[in-house]
Amino acid sequence: MKKFVCGVCGYVYDPAEGDSAGGVSPGTAFEDLPAEWVCPLCGADKEEFSEQD
Repeated sequence: MKKFVCGVCGYVYDPAEGDSAGGVSPGTAFEDLPAEWVCPLCGADKEEFSEQD
């Protein structure tokens, strides 16, 4: 699964790890994150993320 980077703070969402603090289980693809999910570091919306090269 592809990783996504926050354009605001540089946080990398890794689907293999998920976001335990945000209630996202490991193995959750970025596309499957809830619409209300935000960056756990800076609070940016999903729209601020881009696919990591």
